[in-house]
Amino acid sequence: MSAEDLIEKKPRTVALVTLGCARNEVDSEELAGRLSADGWTLVDDPALAEVALINTCGFIESAKKDSVDALLEAHSLKGNGTTKAVVAVGCMAERYGNELS
Repeated sequence: MSAEDLIEKKPRTVALVTLGCARNEVDSEELAGRLSADGWTLVDDPALAEVALINTCGFIESAKKDSVDALLEAHSLKGNGTTKAVVAVGCMAERYGNELS
């Protein structure tokens, strides 16, 4: 047994925030399954996650605003504790990726 095996590894954590249409709900369920299978621990609160994954909407007007708000809120968590990265996925990220970065 190596020394590395003896060190308890802290699980990687991710919070998945889903906004918009029913398609995003399905996509988020699939993402959650893949992340979990890859060893990630899903948490509800982005402030408790190493990665905040925001599944954005770029078509429903209220969800567009919610997407921007969620991204800004998640970004504000970076450097203040656990959150190390914010990842935007979904149609808003695809349509407005340059503007969001």
